[in-house]
Amino acid sequence: MTFKTLDDLTDIAGKRVLVRVDLNVPVKDGVVTDATRIERVAPTIRELSEKGAKVILLAHFGRPKGEPVAEMSLKTIAPAVEDILDQRVHFAADCIGDKAANAIAEMNDGDVLLLENTRFHKGEEKNEPEFVKALAANGDIYVNDAFSAAHRAHASTEGLAHHLPAYAGRTMQAELEALEKGLGQPKRPVVAIVGGAKVSTKIDLLQNLVKKVDALVIGGGMANTFIAAKGINVGKSLCEHDLADTAKAIIAAAAEAGCAIVLPEDGVVAREFKAGADNEVVDVTAIPADAMMLDVGPKSIAAVNDWISKAETLVWNGPLGAFEIAPFDKATVAVAKHAAARTRQGSLVSVAGGGDTVAALNHAEVTEDFSYVSTAGGAFLEWMEGKPLPGVDILKQQN
Repeated sequence: MTFKTLDDLTDIAGKRVLVRVDLNVPVKDGVVTDATRIERVAPTIRELSEKGAKVILLAHFGRPKGEPVAEMSLKTIAPAVEDILDQRVHFAADCIGDKAANAIAEMNDGDVLLLENTRFHKGEEKNEPEFVKALAANGDIYVNDAFSAAHRAHASTEGLAHHLPAYAGRTMQAELEALEKGLGQPKRPVVAIVGGAKVSTKIDLLQNLVKKVDALVIGGGMANTFIAAKGINVGKSLCEHDLADTAKAIIAAAAEAGCAIVLPEDGVVAREFKAGADNEVVDVTAIPADAMMLDVGPKSIAAVNDWISKAETLVWNGPLGAFEIAPFDKATVAVAKHAAARTRQGSLVSVAGGGDTVAALNHAEVTEDFSYVSTAGGAFLEWMEGKPLPGVDILKQQN
């Protein structure tokens, strides 16, 4: 372990512990509609509270751009946090200054206090030293449990670790341990699945993965760009024809690194993109000029599953087809179920992340069977791209 965790934190009764959490959850009509991120940080909050710490939560919500915005107040989120913790959550109308200090002064050991949106201050995203000092004045110890914000060098995600003893919370710890197993020190062979609509959004990701994995499965709309780069007509399929040279360069880099590129052999095509649309399975070399490929076909599913059967580690980002609409969800569901089955058998370490990926695994009803499913979004993607994560790097430096 290259960072300190809550296991290294003892005798914290009465200590003020600043805990950076991710409460940036979807809200509709003032009600949280998906509390997954709150559920993820609850174990850290409970553990600190049960040990008698004064637990002070730091978080952002939305993009207020350094100004107070009523609709982005964390006061809206507090009831959902209370429900999940089954514990009173106090609230302070600012994250620094007298309002924060007075609320903290009134805390008893074991209490939980949520401070107002850190992004109501410009100093948060700019990581301004004076703002960092003002935040640090509120605590004795800093715990970062927000991996999803770790790709930002903000005051509450990176700056505080320069001023207070810094530890990883349980969610951060679980995420980093899973990622280490995924690409850091993985068991081989390693297979990566990358899907989604466009190559342009995942160039860095693909270029990094071909150097680290044994096989790279490319699916979704982005597979069409690779197929077209081989001189194959993809009809009306979503395709970035202007990235043909980029696709060829990635294929060449993979060949040099000894990484197999796995592209669809067949696909499910339709003339219109809607639920239940008339469709047929064709070889990728025979896509009709007036049709678009919306999912990969049975031969392709078998090929991907064969790679997963040989793999020790699977890293997944992005669906294989337009899984949101039946029947174009078949490939993603079939491959997800196969990976889940091998994970349950103890034969595969499976790490997945990204918004569409989480939705796809939920749709396939296998999320709980994967080794780890990250809700981190941008941070997960930047980790897969091999980019530094300031909020993680500072924890490692503090060890």
